[in-house]
Amino acid sequence: MTRLAAATHRYWPLALVGALALLVAAFTLDDYHGTYDAPHQRPIGKAALDYFAGDGERSFGHPWDRYYGAAFEAPLILIERSFGLEGRGIYLSRNILTHLLFLVGGLFCYLLALRMFNSRWLALLALVLFLLHPRIYAHSFNNSKDIPFLVMFMVSLWLVHRAFRRDTLGAFLLCGAGVGLLVNLRIMGVVLFAAVLALRALDLAFASSREERRRILLTGAGFALIATLTYYASLPVLYTDPVGRFVDLLSVLSAHPRDDYSLFRGEWFYAPDGPPFDYVPVWVGITTPPATLLLALAGAVALAGRALCRPLHALRDGPLRFGLLLAALPAATVAAVIVLESNIHGGWHHLYFLYAPLLLLAVWGVHWLASSLRGRWAGVGAYALLGAALAVTVVSMVRMHPFQHAYFTLLTDRTTPERLAFRYAVDYFQFFGRAALASIAGDHPSGPVYLSLALNDINHERYFLNPDDRKRVIGARDFRSGERNFLQLRAGWPCPADGLYAVRLYASTHHCMVDPVDWLGERRREALAKEPLLRSVYDIHRDGRLLTYLRDGCPREDVGGTRLFLHVVPRDGGDLPLWSRERGYDNLDRLLRVGTARIDGDCVGVVDLPDYPIAAIRTGQLTDDGVLWEADIVFGEEAPDYAAARRDALAGEPLARSVYALHLDGRTLTYLRDRCTDEEADARFFLHVVPADENDLPEHRREYGFENLDFTLAARGARIDGNCVAVARLPDYPIATIRTGQYDDTGRLWTAEFALPGGE
Repeated sequence: MTRLAAATHRYWPLALVGALALLVAAFTLDDYHGTYDAPHQRPIGKAALDYFAGDGERSFGHPWDRYYGAAFEAPLILIERSFGLEGRGIYLSRNILTHLLFLVGGLFCYLLALRMFNSRWLALLALVLFLLHPRIYAHSFNNSKDIPFLVMFMVSLWLVHRAFRRDTLGAFLLCGAGVGLLVNLRIMGVVLFAAVLALRALDLAFASSREERRRILLTGAGFALIATLTYYASLPVLYTDPVGRFVDLLSVLSAHPRDDYSLFRGEWFYAPDGPPFDYVPVWVGITTPPATLLLALAGAVALAGRALCRPLHALRDGPLRFGLLLAALPAATVAAVIVLESNIHGGWHHLYFLYAPLLLLAVWGVHWLASSLRGRWAGVGAYALLGAALAVTVVSMVRMHPFQHAYFTLLTDRTTPERLAFRYAVDYFQFFGRAALASIAGDHPSGPVYLSLALNDINHERYFLNPDDRKRVIGARDFRSGERNFLQLRAGWPCPADGLYAVRLYASTHHCMVDPVDWLGERRREALAKEPLLRSVYDIHRDGRLLTYLRDGCPREDVGGTRLFLHVVPRDGGDLPLWSRERGYDNLDRLLRVGTARIDGDCVGVVDLPDYPIAAIRTGQLTDDGVLWEADIVFGEEAPDYAAARRDALAGEPLARSVYALHLDGRTLTYLRDRCTDEEADARFFLHVVPADENDLPEHRREYGFENLDFTLAARGARIDGNCVAVARLPDYPIATIRTGQYDDTGRLWTAEFALPGGE
């Protein structure tokens, strides 16, 4: 067979699928568009190019502009400048080049699988799996951050496999250059850098001759040197101070600068604090086609079985050892995310690179099953099931087009179809934005349409509207009286029934926009007409399940520069999700921030409270510097007469004395402090009630042995004639001991503990 014929025989499946993928991309390119992240990515490439052009340090803005690698962003900006692209042309070119790079990743996926299994059919399966991950495919058009890293990770895996297979200095030098660019794109690439050095160390340990040890040391050192030089050469900010800047880089990137909340399993967590321990496995599990995951598990089990049978052989055998590396990479990465409390948010897009080893493990699983099955019909049945699973994924992608980024597995869809948008960050990158804008523009064919401050993140989506609509859709900081204004409500926010421009998927609303004059404006008018539930910096009103925040004459910074927080305490702790029961409240912080706007100089925000019975809420306002204000509201209780409580306390002997004198009258505990300071009034009270019979405690508190009734003076007290007085109602079960006191950020200020006679 001639060389050309042999190449045709090995690569015709690649050529056929590649041509089909290009054809599909050409016909669907315009259906995909920019994301709110795109304008924030461009400065990274611009800063790097301007630095090389001689602008020096002035070209860098934010810390992430300095330290995020520009190996892909800089070429995008170079092409943009070379062709004089503007507006729509900029984002269209980015989409084209990002998707072409994605297809290059598919090419190397095929080549690597072909080398691993020496089968063009298994290589074709690897390519198909690479293309048929719905979320990653949608991102491949407009995610210039995570897709290039996934592609370079696949290329680097191919280079690593090639280097160890050839075991030459040239192969390891080329591998080092690839891994250096990988680390440039995202610092997480160091896992592969460390893996290569670890494998070389194993080779050194098993070397049987001096010549072999010399070759291993030379190739390992060459790899490390070239990888380091490539990384430094591609990150210009390190030039002036290689060591100091690199230490600073690790500090910045290990604590991701994104200060945000992320929705997971129905709860918002603060991303800089790190995700829940099962965050990554759950996200991967509910958004990756099940067949791929099951086959990857089969491949990992098969590899582990072979390794356990002959452990020393597994450490020396090239193909088996590479398979074990593929299995170790996802496990090590997830462990690192948990231990380091990495800032992972908005799904698992930061970790899309893990799909490279996962799909190769899936192909390994098919390879193992094919060699294990006995009988012709067993093999036919297995391949038929695999074909059916791939067909289901294709049908899902076609039906969801162009919103494949919101793909969830069938199991997830069936269990939470109407609540999906309230449980997971379905549209973190706001891919639905263009569809909603097009609906608004179509329903209002004349005159300007103003987008509120909350919509500024997707202002560039206007470039993907037709030219006439593009001119009419305008960004605005405030709502304009008498004009068409629209406020964006992101995932996790309840969309009202009227004035709605929504994108629906899985029978659930995932993205909607409302006219705030109709929606928030109506809530504002209703709030102004009645007395608030609580007066503070914001007046807080409750109407059924709606909680409205209203501040008269508030500054602009309240909308975009601060965050309202809301913690909801249920009457029955069993109503809380399992992951919230330990702390005892639902965290709804992020919902308030996206539902707040400025109308006619007033700030108004609305939140939809949970549908379980509520005992209390704790709310307030945050900035990066700390808490601006906070207040507690207790439901189902009449406000006590604090003046009468003060008179009664002054007339009797206290049960205990500390900074506050403590008086007990039946089930009412009164705190009294003569001439209290502002600091003493602001400090939080803790109140722990230990029952005579621990079975009287709510189930979620029994492991702690006490009821936690902490409160603030703003919620359960007042300042009268210079005195501070607070009133707390105790539970109606027999009480053995009460522990109480005050604390602030520095720790406990005072404590008191006393037993009640006879377990009253």
